[in-house]
Amino acid sequence: MGRGDKKTKKGKIFKGSFGKSRPATEKKTTNNQPAVKKPE
Repeated sequence: MGRGDKKTKKGKIFKGSFGKSRPATEKKTTNNQPAVKKPE
């Protein structure tokens, strides 16, 4: 396991490939805050 292992995220970063453990579009974390209503 580690950089040489293509099945791990670290190994995929090292090889520069994408897959199940490292999707091509990285998921962004969102700040789950309630929507602010505009005063009318």
